[in-house]
Amino acid sequence: MSENLEYLLALLIIIGSVFTLIGSIGLYKLPDFYMRLHGPTKASTLGVGAILIASVIYFTLKQDAISLHEVLITLFLFITAPIGAHLMAKAAIHIATDKVKRTEDYHGEK
Repeated sequence: MSENLEYLLALLIIIGSVFTLIGSIGLYKLPDFYMRLHGPTKASTLGVGAILIASVIYFTLKQDAISLHEVLITLFLFITAPIGAHLMAKAAIHIATDKVKRTEDYHGEK
């Protein structure tokens, strides 16, 4: 494996780790459910996706064949995370989950 490819894989892993960390911090720090929903669904999905793409590249080059396990995990993640977030948001709206004033102002609700 070339040195440039190793740098690319390291960069993808670092980017993935940073996005995952930011998503985790957002899940912990944001004040209400609607804001917290963005942390794991946006930043963490990008983070885990970058790590999985690095894994796909590494194992594809190591085995001289496409690593289907990581490809399937990546597809499953990118399909299920937005759908799960959408369903959780709809359920929260249905049961009238409390919002902080900033969320209400942002969405134009009074």
